[in-house]
Amino acid sequence: MTSPLGNVLAAAARGSFPPPDGSVTVLPQPSARDVGVLAFTCHAVVFADVEPSWVRERISPGDLAGPLAPPFLTALGARTGREANNIDMVTVAGALPGPPPLELVETADRGHPRAVRSLRHRDEVRAWATPDGGTLTLGRGVAGRWEMSFEVADSGRGLGRGLARAARHLIPADEVLWAQVAPGNARSVRAVLAAGFLPVGAEVLMVPPGDRG
Repeated sequence: MTSPLGNVLAAAARGSFPPPDGSVTVLPQPSARDVGVLAFTCHAVVFADVEPSWVRERISPGDLAGPLAPPFLTALGARTGREANNIDMVTVAGALPGPPPLELVETADRGHPRAVRSLRHRDEVRAWATPDGGTLTLGRGVAGRWEMSFEVADSGRGLGRGLARAARHLIPADEVLWAQVAPGNARSVRAVLAAGFLPVGAEVLMVPPGDRG
């Protein structure tokens, strides 16, 4: 992740966060696709090709909620020709050695809704399925970070946790894996936490109109 945002993410994965001083850092987009806001404890990062002065005019000093509040996200959407996607909890975990302790079959089927969503927001997407209805995807997302998503046909049997943990076995040994989860999806939140992912902040991506989800 050789971009200013990539450096921030790499540091956060190591537990080194921006100063909790209530300020907002404005960074260039790491790619034409990736625009958004990343909020850490008492510090936000706007990654968009906008002037810092434009951001300062719309977020009052010390307004900790401002960067993820509807007025600013609406203004950012109008400025960039996009709209706000979900506000997600952002989590990260390190790679695990050896093969995943779960039966996974890689699939080239790109028609599954989870794969379709991944292809819109990630590069180098790969997908796996389990015999009992689970789907796991991996790909390169924001600033080139490894991101995973999963879906289960029937929750309550620990499959979500198993898929999230299995994903950690599928990335290179020297990498970390990111997972973004909607806070209201309590089952998925519990699954990623049980699989060893740690919360680092909140994030909203700005996507082309009609591309939410």
